[in-house]
Amino acid sequence: MKCPFGICDGSGLVVDETTNTAFDCRCRDQLIAHAKAKSLSAVIPRRYRDVAFERPPVTDIDPHVVSATRHYTDTIDQQMDSGRGLWFMGPVGTGKTTLAMLVSKAALEAGRSVAIYSLPRLLNEIRDIHRAERSHIDLLDRLTAVDLLHIDDVGAERKNEWVLEELYSIVNGRYEEQRSIVITTNILDREALRDQISERTVSRLTEMCDELPLLGEDRRLDLRFA
Repeated sequence: MKCPFGICDGSGLVVDETTNTAFDCRCRDQLIAHAKAKSLSAVIPRRYRDVAFERPPVTDIDPHVVSATRHYTDTIDQQMDSGRGLWFMGPVGTGKTTLAMLVSKAALEAGRSVAIYSLPRLLNEIRDIHRAERSHIDLLDRLTAVDLLHIDDVGAERKNEWVLEELYSIVNGRYEEQRSIVITTNILDREALRDQISERTVSRLTEMCDELPLLGEDRRLDLRFA
């Protein structure tokens, strides 16, 4: 990884030859995040690799939400550095995942470390670690370290105490370290959200993210029957 600021040689350290001392470069946190993200999923799914703001289906999505998303991607470094996130919420088929993938693409193109998961898949990975009787603290640390954590389908999993605690641990870790998160949920009602993913998690996400509600019919059905 090259230094994005053009300061160091990519090592994350700057050497002062006059005093023969070294100090951390501005890129060191990003360098560490990239190293910890190597074993995490950072691949844009094939369906979303060619999505762009200038063409469908994005041009058919609520323009106010698209504009807010574009502002976020245009200022991606500022958003990552400040730990701000986006929370797309609304019924299935309204474009939430498409917009979230645009954010992840922008972060990757800016040289940021990104982890992309659906929540059911992420929970399955954690379950596999438990079955193998390995500590999942290392996975939680890596999920906390990446510049952007993108989680789809929050609230779609079957609720139980274990799920609620794992989700809270992931969100709270990023909350405490002021790391950006982008999530999608199919639930709009606040009470239903608190019931599904817990009041603690909703509170953290509300403080961390700008909320972008998407309304309307399932566009996938429109395409199917067009």
